[in-house]
Amino acid sequence: MERLNLPTYSFNIKLIEQRKYIFDFIRKKFVILTPEEWVRQNFLKYLVDEKKYSASLIAVEMEFKLNNLSKRSDAVVYGKSGNPILIVECKATSVKIDQKVFDQIVRYNMKLNVDFLVVTNGLEHYCCKIDYKNQKYSFLKEVPAFEQISG
Repeated sequence: MERLNLPTYSFNIKLIEQRKYIFDFIRKKFVILTPEEWVRQNFLKYLVDEKKYSASLIAVEMEFKLNNLSKRSDAVVYGKSGNPILIVECKATSVKIDQKVFDQIVRYNMKLNVDFLVVTNGLEHYCCKIDYKNQKYSFLKEVPAFEQISG
């Protein structure tokens, strides 16, 4: 698989009927290894291993309703209080991170109301903090560690 702008991690990958599957350590099952899934699994490892997020507080492909439509976020991180604190939207490395991608995660946040949004294609990572009081957002230099935002 493609080299990403993240530390290198080892994964359990297997071939079933000519298709590659990767073991999702959060969902505890094998899933089809797509380019987007490769980014997601690497970024989740980064959050858990480097930023010390608790795997048990991460929901992958969490489904929710938005304007009566079913939506699915790539990952939602919950804080110690049990409230969602961060949404991650992953794209394949071939997908440019543009306004459309940010619009997607902002729509998801209309339902979840988290303080931090992360968008990544594995090569570029963007993290922003939402300031609801002043109706602004600011981009951060890096994703904060879990202890900094978990409350």
